[in-house]
Parts: sequence; structure tokens; C-alpha cells
Amino acid sequence: MTRLLISCLVALLVGLLMTRVAKALALRFGVVDKPDARRVHTGVVPRMGGLGIYCGFVAGSLVYMLSHPNLTLAGEPLGLLLAATIVFITGLVDDVRSIRPTTKLAGQLLAALVFVAFGGYVKFLSNPFGGDIIYVDYWGIPVTLLWLVGISNAVNLIDGLDGLASGVSIISACTLAVVSLSHGYNLPAALLFVLAAATLGFLRYNFSPASIFMGDSGSLTLGFVLGAISIMGFAKGATIVALVIPILILAIPIMDTFFAIIRRLVEHRPIMQPDKGHLHHRLLAKGLSHKQTVLIIYAITMFMGCIAILMPLLSPLVSVLLVLGALALVFLGARGLGILGVKAGGDKPVAAETANNEQSNEQAE
Repeated sequence: MTRLLISCLVALLVGLLMTRVAKALALRFGVVDKPDARRVHTGVVPRMGGLGIYCGFVAGSLVYMLSHPNLTLAGEPLGLLLAATIVFITGLVDDVRSIRPTTKLAGQLLAALVFVAFGGYVKFLSNPFGGDIIYVDYWGIPVTLLWLVGISNAVNLIDGLDGLASGVSIISACTLAVVSLSHGYNLPAALLFVLAAATLGFLRYNFSPASIFMGDSGSLTLGFVLGAISIMGFAKGATIVALVIPILILAIPIMDTFFAIIRRLVEHRPIMQPDKGHLHHRLLAKGLSHKQTVLIIYAITMFMGCIAILMPLLSPLVSVLLVLGALALVFLGARGLGILGVKAGGDKPVAAETANNEQSNEQAE
């Protein structure tokens, strides 16, 4: 416990320090976000805050693993740090120079392949209604790649308000850590707490009114690390029901991305074309303040996390019913807010509100 506390403290302090460094560097070299039709801030704000998150996570992780008598920096842990570095560099280059989406995707795929090469992929599942083991072996690799790239971009898409992506990631990481501990996955739990501590150091400067944004270097790294650590735990021989746990905990970014795809298909628009139909946009459109919107999304994330924590204590059938009920509530809420493309009451599609103001970057800050 002392080792974990020290590691988290190192992650927090490094996160705080390097976020200040990132802010100074971003202002010096002009790596800033300026207000436009889709962004909700009103002034010039530096990005590159991902530097604080990345450095804090790496520092805390190294302190924990190198000081642990039963751990070596090899296999999945080493693959995780190398892959996170690739994702971070990819996002950092995009923050500074705005690379093409295909180039950014290539960087994410390269990172995912590195993680897989070090053994980080789904290998087998167990039947929750029986004792049979389902070996997926190398068929789990494409599923792993899709999961890692998907979660990376899902967190990137919700990075639209001050403190939103960082706060949701902290809640998700802590919830995943608690559930990991209950399953005996001690290393993934420790790394998740370290990630939460590093992100908390950044959130000190990112909560409304933000003095720095995380940029793609932060959002892509957060999503990738969350997805990768969940594979180190739940997806390495867990029951099919247990695999739903990380999906529930990361429900906000996953569902927001899914609904964005559905919305754009319904409105016959390119999937990659941005709009103002994300959850935070729709809550703001209902008249909620910036902070109210962020806190509501925090609360939703906590609610889904509580369901995830309860699942291992329930029978598989009850767990399935609970998940279906939660998904039904999410769908009804999305329908009522107009996230699916048509607002409640038959109002015009979301696209009509922003058709003339869309930008090439999906991030809404």
C-alpha cells in the first residue's frame, strides 16, 4: 500500500509540474486553441496538456514497478509504456502541426500492435453459464486493435468542455481499479490509480475555467491507456459478462461515439464530419451551464461505475438484466436530448444547427 501511495504521489506531482511546463511551452511556440463556431471557450488557450498526463503516468508507473520485488519491467507492462509513448507522440505532433486523420490513425494502430506484440491481447473467455473455456487465441488480436483504437478516439471525442475528458477518465480509472482489485488484478489496479493521480494533476489546471487543454496528446493517451489496462485485467480470461464491466465504466465516451456514428448515418453525412450533437453540446443547448454539464456527465459516469461494481456480486442473469436496463435508460436519454439526430418532439436534425460552422477537428474545445 505504501508503494502505491508513493507512486500515486509521484504521478500527481509530476503531472502538476509538467502541466505547467506544457502550458509555458505551448504559449511560447503558439500551440493554442482559438475560439470558433464549434468551440465553447472564448479566449486563446494553450494545449499540449497531455504532456503532464503522460509524464506523470510514466513516472508513477516506473516508481511502482521498479520498486516492487515481484515485478519486472517486461512483457505487458513494458509494452504498455512503449505503446503509450507512441500514442502520446502521435497526439503531440497533431497538437503542434495538425496531421491528417489517417496519419493519426496509423500512429494509434502502431501503438496497439506494439502492445499486442508484448502479449497484450484477448486470449480466451469463459462461459458465464457453464465452465467451458473458449480459446480465441490470435483471433483476439483484431478485437484488441479495434478496442484500443476505439477507446482512444472515444475519449478524444468527449474532450469538448473544460475538465470533461479528464474528469470522466479519472472516475473511470478509479472504478476500473476498484473492480480490478475485487478480481485480484493488482498490477492493473495499481496502474489505474497511478493514471488517475497523473490526470488529477492535470485537472487542477483544466477544470473550468481551464488555463490549458489536454489536446490529442492527452485524450488519445488517456483512452489508449484505459483500454490497454482493461485488457491486462478483464479481457485475459474473464467471463463474457465480466467483459461488459469496462464497457459500462467507459460508457460515456463509448456511447457518445456510437451515437455520433448513428446520427451522421441517419442524416446522410460523412461519419468523420463534426457536429454539435455530442452529449455535452446537447446539455448546453438545454440551458445548463458549463460546470453543470460537466458535473452531470461525471454523475452519469459514477452511476454506470456503480453498476459495474455491483455486477460481480450478482448472478449472470441479473447482471444481464441490469445492463439491459441501463442501456435502455441511456438510449431514452439520448433520444430525448436529440443525440441520435432528431430532437424530441420532432424538431429539426442536429446537423441543421451547425451545418455552416463545422471544422475539420472533431475535438470541441
